[in-house]
Amino acid sequence: MDPELRAATNQAPPLVGHDVVGGDPALREAVLRHGSEETLASLAGLGREAGTAEAREHGMLANEHPPRLRSYDRWGHRVDEVTFHPSWHWLMERAVGHGLAATPWESDDSHAHVRRAAGFLAWSMTEPGHGCPISMTYAAVPALRADDAIAKEWTPALASTAYDPGLRPLAEKRGALAGMGMTEKQGGSDVRANVTEARPTGVEGDYTLHGHKWFTSAPMNDVFLVLAQAPGGLTCFVVPRVLPDGTRNRLDVVRLKDKLGNRSNASSELEMDGTLARRLGDEGRGVRTIIEMVAATRLDCVLGSASLMRRALAEASWHVAHRSAFGARLADQPLMQNVVADLAVESEAATALAIRLAAAVDAPGDPHETALRRIALPLAKFWVCKRTPAMVAEALECLGGNGYVEESGLPLLFRESPLNSIWEGSGNVNALDVLRALSREPEVLGAWITEVGAARGADPRLDRAIEDALAMLGDAGSLEVSARRLAGAMAACLQGSLLVRHAPAEVADAFCATRLDTAYHGTFGTLPPALGADALRAIVERATPVVDAPV
Repeated sequence: MDPELRAATNQAPPLVGHDVVGGDPALREAVLRHGSEETLASLAGLGREAGTAEAREHGMLANEHPPRLRSYDRWGHRVDEVTFHPSWHWLMERAVGHGLAATPWESDDSHAHVRRAAGFLAWSMTEPGHGCPISMTYAAVPALRADDAIAKEWTPALASTAYDPGLRPLAEKRGALAGMGMTEKQGGSDVRANVTEARPTGVEGDYTLHGHKWFTSAPMNDVFLVLAQAPGGLTCFVVPRVLPDGTRNRLDVVRLKDKLGNRSNASSELEMDGTLARRLGDEGRGVRTIIEMVAATRLDCVLGSASLMRRALAEASWHVAHRSAFGARLADQPLMQNVVADLAVESEAATALAIRLAAAVDAPGDPHETALRRIALPLAKFWVCKRTPAMVAEALECLGGNGYVEESGLPLLFRESPLNSIWEGSGNVNALDVLRALSREPEVLGAWITEVGAARGADPRLDRAIEDALAMLGDAGSLEVSARRLAGAMAACLQGSLLVRHAPAEVADAFCATRLDTAYHGTFGTLPPALGADALRAIVERATPVVDAPV
């Protein structure tokens, strides 16, 4: 065959060699806004490594070779070990090494959580599945603080930047990872329906657990926070995988889940029969004890969804910048510009809100920040995570048939896209949590009003949307049935306020014209013509990755 016929032309080059942090204006500006120049500089190495061909390859391999459960060793001993592909360990080593696990809780940096959030968002673009054990390790520390002795025992290892896999006693490890076991077959999100029993051993604070857990990710982690029914009610417990004397705690891994996405990560069903556990907090206050862990993992759900959005947008904008059809480059064609610009607006809004929430974690003593975090976390978890599948699907479509092929990486992102909306409370759970916060903690509404009110008068569409959301609160009789509508409206107002105050004018204008105005048509690529071609082009260029060297 003629060599010219065999050559592939009009194909986008691989998206490698770019700085995932420094090359993303929306993320970079959010870090500078809520952190500092030093915060941004500290992420330079992570950003460059996340954009390498090596990182991309490891992300694909970790999903092509999912974890495997080994219940017994060659001699018939029960071991309950999960083995991972080397690419999983490559990704985990760097995630822990870059300080994305529990490191911020032991840091003196006043912007430690903003730094970690930006790093988690950026590094998760390499591969989202390994973010699960990283997230749970980060989230475990505030819950462990319910018991000072337990926190002092575990926090240094969880906050370590040394990745040290393998089942060994804590005293023999340079670093540790944490997991969580809350849900059971009969209850799911309704953890008060749990039936796993916690029996006191006679030693103060020590119990044995007897029951099952339906969905526990990362069973090779070193310690788990588990809910079980003690004599005094639902209680939180700390369950080490290996006991101090080196023996393995009784924690039977029944099977690994065969999931839609998140294939690199091992999610398991566990059975416990005599599993040794240490009580964390008081009996009967299990939900209150573990709620700080849930809040932190919800933040990571928002960050993870923002990461999926940004990765999908990067792939789409890169492709259309290098692909021609019907006599012109795709990025120069008005309708494609509209689509990619719309995707870029969605991604920037998600990024801005996610990093804003991380900034609230950096201010634990500030009443406004505490109240805002309480209401904005379930709002953002509901809204950002819920919008991710449609956004990723539209980005995939920008690549046409190429996007439907596994090698593009888009199918991996699409399979992952519903996950964060399900884990740590589905859409309904978070929408109802918004109502719960509004009814029980009056200060949270004031925090929301103050936050969105910082942009009042800057855009009449935002002002009107804020008034409409407040009007919805006045209809007490229909609040529960309208909880999703309310949560979406309040979350969009938060995003709009951030963009109006901090984003380029064309980005804020496009957001307010669609997400907040009555002209929104519900599909991407329907930004109004009144925005102008120059504005669309500017938004697309802002979102398109730039590699270090010309391709």
